[in-house]
Amino acid sequence: MTFYFSAYSTPLLFGFIQGWVYAVLLWLRGYREERLSDKLLGWVLVALCFQIWIYMLGFGGIEIFWQQLDFFPRNLTYLLPPLTYFYLKSQFDASFRFRRRDLVHALPFAINLTYHLIVFAQGPAFVRQWQQNVHDNGIDDLEFLTSTGQQYLYLYWSFQLYRAYRAWIKTQFSETESVSFRWYRNFLVALSVSLTFSVVMTLIDLWLNLSFWQDWWGNLVDVFLIYYVSIEGYAQVQTARKLTFRPDNVPSPDSPSLSPISQPPVLAEPVSAPAGAEPVKPALAGTSRPETTLPDLSERLNELLAYMDAEKPYLDPDLALPDLARRLHTNPVLLSQVINAGSGKNFNDFVNAYRVDEFKRQVREPANAHLSFLGLALDCGFNSKATFNRAFKKFTGLSPKEFVGG
Repeated sequence: MTFYFSAYSTPLLFGFIQGWVYAVLLWLRGYREERLSDKLLGWVLVALCFQIWIYMLGFGGIEIFWQQLDFFPRNLTYLLPPLTYFYLKSQFDASFRFRRRDLVHALPFAINLTYHLIVFAQGPAFVRQWQQNVHDNGIDDLEFLTSTGQQYLYLYWSFQLYRAYRAWIKTQFSETESVSFRWYRNFLVALSVSLTFSVVMTLIDLWLNLSFWQDWWGNLVDVFLIYYVSIEGYAQVQTARKLTFRPDNVPSPDSPSLSPISQPPVLAEPVSAPAGAEPVKPALAGTSRPETTLPDLSERLNELLAYMDAEKPYLDPDLALPDLARRLHTNPVLLSQVINAGSGKNFNDFVNAYRVDEFKRQVREPANAHLSFLGLALDCGFNSKATFNRAFKKFTGLSPKEFVGG
């Protein structure tokens, strides 16, 4: 067999090699650093490579899958969606490990694999008759519909999980940029675009009966996706924190329906907090937690506010909810209730409000006249210009320049 390089086969070959090289690099790093997410991303790349390799060989003049290996299993389409979803889960929860019940996610792939192997094992003559009389009369359409539906379903679950995670980090960290995983959101968008383009090309093919050569464009989109996922995915800086996000109320393969979200108890009248605090409406009946009374929350809030004023923990740019809870000799869950109930804010906004107030004080000091806004912001606990500007605008309605000029 000779592979012929052409304008059609070469880009697909380069994408195929790119995906495998980075998959191996991710596996090596995953085993070296004991990081499951890297191993899973490596398998995501392999699944993407198997999306294009049939056409890569075909455009290169190798037709073994249309002759000797016709009907042999040739892709990992049914594995790609769960691999993508579990890659996300392993990024958000460092302790995540597969359980026996997770094998159900591989069931569609196992069924499809078994079906193709059984038919293929009957020999070329049987395969030709089966395709003409059975497979092409509905089963191929069923495979397309189920695989496409599965991919969109897992994309939906992944987007919901990502949204819940982004909301969660605001309750746990005072600095969220380093743990935001924006790249994964972009990855999901890229997957959605690639999938939708593939569906559109399939519909056009059914309408216009496109040639083998015209199908090349859909594979080229997958090549771009492989390059993006391999380079961006491998280059992502892993947070030093051991994340433990385990959502109980997000649509997912484990719990497809939403369960009511439990609410923390809310004080009848919030105690004074940093600038920007908003009154909180009384909690709905039945949502308060019996183990913590409102007077106890009020007392704990006073202790928290006194500690924030005296010790200024917000000056630490890496301050997280567990860190502050440890300093106050309490637990993160209770501290989160106190912050939410007393200030009407999540942890991120609560801490950043103090940082904004600190900046407003410091910027008025003549001794700080030689410092830039960014320099002062960093001294006040912010870790980036973008985070500072966003928080300052949120709590004052002005830009730092407008505030000082006014």
